[in-house]
Amino acid sequence: MRTAVAELPDEDFARPSGCAGWLVRDLVCHLIIDAQDVLITLVTPAEAEPTRDAATYWDVAEAPPTGDDPLDALIVRLAAAYEEPRLLKFHLDDVGSAAGRAAELADPDLRVGTRGEVLTAGDYLSAYVLEWTLHHLDLIAHLPNIPEPPAEGAARARELLEKIAGAAFPPSFSDKDALLIGTGRRAPEGAEKAGLGELAAKLPLILG
Repeated sequence: MRTAVAELPDEDFARPSGCAGWLVRDLVCHLIIDAQDVLITLVTPAEAEPTRDAATYWDVAEAPPTGDDPLDALIVRLAAAYEEPRLLKFHLDDVGSAAGRAAELADPDLRVGTRGEVLTAGDYLSAYVLEWTLHHLDLIAHLPNIPEPPAEGAARARELLEKIAGAAFPPSFSDKDALLIGTGRRAPEGAEKAGLGELAAKLPLILG
């Protein structure tokens, strides 16, 4: 995803992303904050037993974000303050690569604290595979020439989303379609909706 952002032409930063109300530049700014959160969490050890795992890390909301949340509004203003796309690219590459190195060095069994909860580092990072795979899809939603997320990450993200849903998506669904439909980024078409069966009533899963 860092490579995809690094290769974006400047004009693409002003295009809409797959996150309603956010331009590509807003999404990239959010990714910078995500990478900072990973760095902070991986150096915040906890003594208590885990209270959540990769699936229960997520709260499932009843409605999608409205943009009124103070942090969401801050991200839009902060993204605009960067002014030049090259600055967003530099900051994401700088902080994102550091987060990647920290993830590789982390003991998966290490307990870490975030959002008032305790997880193992492995579960926390697994949750972020889902987060960043979805945001990679958001990044390319209106940019068809940008490469899609890695197949391995998309498969892992699908597995986790199915665990959150408590049911599997039809085998006929690609990982991309399962993620997009499962999180409400795309509505299922006729045959797809029929294939979902009872799972259709649980969708979309608005993760927060």
